[in-house]
Amino acid sequence: MTNKLAKQVDTLIDRYLSKEISRREFVKYAGIAGISAGLMGGPFGVMARRAWAADKSIRFDSWGGSTSEALRKYAFEPFSKETGIEVVDAAFTGMDAYLTQVKASYPPGGEFNLAHLSAVFDYARYVDLGFGVVLDESKIPNLKKVMVAMIKPLREISDGALSAVPYDLGQTGIAYNTKHIPKEKAEKLGAALLWDKDLKGKLGSWGDDFRTNIWYAALYTGQNPNDIKDMKAVWDALREQRELMKKYWASGSELMSLLANEEIYATVAWSGRVAALQKEGHPIGYLAPDNTYSWMEYIFVLKGTDLEVAQKLLNFMLEPEAAIAVAKAQNYPPSLDPTKVKMPQEIQELPAFDPTGELKGYLFAEPAYWNSHQVEWAEKWDRIKAGA
Repeated sequence: MTNKLAKQVDTLIDRYLSKEISRREFVKYAGIAGISAGLMGGPFGVMARRAWAADKSIRFDSWGGSTSEALRKYAFEPFSKETGIEVVDAAFTGMDAYLTQVKASYPPGGEFNLAHLSAVFDYARYVDLGFGVVLDESKIPNLKKVMVAMIKPLREISDGALSAVPYDLGQTGIAYNTKHIPKEKAEKLGAALLWDKDLKGKLGSWGDDFRTNIWYAALYTGQNPNDIKDMKAVWDALREQRELMKKYWASGSELMSLLANEEIYATVAWSGRVAALQKEGHPIGYLAPDNTYSWMEYIFVLKGTDLEVAQKLLNFMLEPEAAIAVAKAQNYPPSLDPTKVKMPQEIQELPAFDPTGELKGYLFAEPAYWNSHQVEWAEKWDRIKAGA
């Protein structure tokens, strides 16, 4: 580090410790200087960590946009008002980039505290890397209100303990235009709707994700996506489907545009995006065949975090008032068990909502199984998508 930059960093830390700038400003300027990415070692790293610990505050990394806005408005700001503890929220630049920052921080995890992660793959990845903690569940009494079916997959990965709490539930189900596809037909076909030859040129799929496409090809060929016995049948099905495709979409906004403009009539789709289209008045139905690709978003607590503060925030976020308000804003049902917590009609109408709380027919991906095939299957999928 140059002497000039060292002086700038020293001044930044002194200004923060003397309360001349807020923690939010410190995070911003530290990121510019390279501190928050874990790029600073030696005595300056020590001073930075002293600054992070100077007051009761905690960092929360999430998805940005409407998700972060919902968390800030309905969880973080009320929590800070009640406790005096500031929540410094930041947005991911990408999951791989975030993990790189966590790995590079010193000590590993460093100033990173809570992360709003998705699926179960990253839970396994962070636990395997030694970045997890063991939460004191007695300090998170609202955890008892969370669906057991969402907690169980996490416990299985971390030997019965928890390093995260489930926060919301989503699915990659099937969206279809009810003007062109009767509900009865969609429900009769199930996953086979995505191979309906009558819809040639009006089908879509998420092109960037090999898991989603293989998952539905497994269902179409009558197989368990977490234990596929005949991969040849899966690849053949995906080649067959490619000839029927209008578009492999790449983002949630593109998915919504294709459906709203009736460029496609059926596609795999994120349940929250389907909810948004339905709220806008578009004639979009939602189909969740048995073993629909289901996933959760959970709040992972990184090693080195002040557990007293983290557990207090987690419990606050699981309060029904906060969790339901965030869920409404996100269009994803909360992790709270609807047999224990009364849900408003708006939540009950969301795709992926299960009134029983048991999540029967919802299937979460097995991290070890899918991760062991990732390189091979991702490469094969890319070739098929390209027409090979």
